[in-house]
Order: sequence, then structure tokens, then C-alpha cells
Amino acid sequence: MIALKVEDVRTFTSKLFVKEDFDRFLVKEIDIVTYNRFTIDGHIRQGYFGEEELEERRIGEFSSWKMLRPLCFDLIKGKKLPGSFHIVLQLGPGDVGDFVKNSGAGMAESQIQGLYLNIRYEEGSLLCVTGTSLNTFTLDKTLETEWDKAVEQFMRDHGIVCVK
Repeated sequence: MIALKVEDVRTFTSKLFVKEDFDRFLVKEIDIVTYNRFTIDGHIRQGYFGEEELEERRIGEFSSWKMLRPLCFDLIKGKKLPGSFHIVLQLGPGDVGDFVKNSGAGMAESQIQGLYLNIRYEEGSLLCVTGTSLNTFTLDKTLETEWDKAVEQFMRDHGIVCVK
């Protein structure tokens, strides 16, 4: 797990809320504080979408950031900055499989519960904290280390300047 302090909050929030940089991620949860506190559970409610729609739109257990981004942007836009926001993004199942194959961690995708990116904005400061959750116990930190490196590379690739 690493914590990355984002140097240019304005650029980061533009990439997060306006552009498509983070659209491949799924949403675990969102908490946005403006004139009210808005909390979103990223789990898709069973029965809301029909089987055909789930298949057609490739909807799984969690909403995509792409789906919720416009709603979240509407909550934070305006003349006043949000009081805070906390967004937990998760790497999607297909991407987890690709990541595991390329990580050299020697794990099966089924052993991984989630690879997370926690984004927290408070008092003008923005931190991104990586996280991993496994379905099995291991002392090996290879997966965690590789996920940390992948997130740092993602930030560099998207022109987001961060410091540890």
C-alpha cells in the first residue's frame, strides 16, 4: 500500500470527473460532501437490469466509474469546492486477470478479492492510496508491490504528478 499526494488537484479532478482517464475502473463506494452528504454504494442492485441488458451493457457486480462519473460531476460542479470526497475505485475482473498474468505474483485471479484505488480529497489536499484484498492469506507481498507500481505508472501515463 502506498499513499500518493497529488500535486495538481485541479488537473487530477478534471481527469477524474470530466475526462475518461478513470473510466475502466469499477466503483466500490463514493462519499461526496457539498451542501449535503451524498453516499453511493457501487453494487448493482439485483433485478434492476434484465439479463439481456446486463449482457448487452456488460454490467457486473459493480457500477463502472464511466456510468457514475456524470452524476458525481453534477454533485461537485459549481462555484464552491466540495467539502470533501472519498471514492473507492476497483480494477475490473477482466483487467485483474490481465494484471495477475503480467505481475509475476504467481496467483490465480480467484485468489484476489480486489485491487483498489482510494481517492480522498479533504481541505484542499488530494491523496490516492492503493489497496489489495485477497481471498487467501499469504505473506508474499509481490501482488501488492506490483499493484503499487502499476498505479504509479497509471498516474505517470495520464500526466498526473504525485509524490509519495
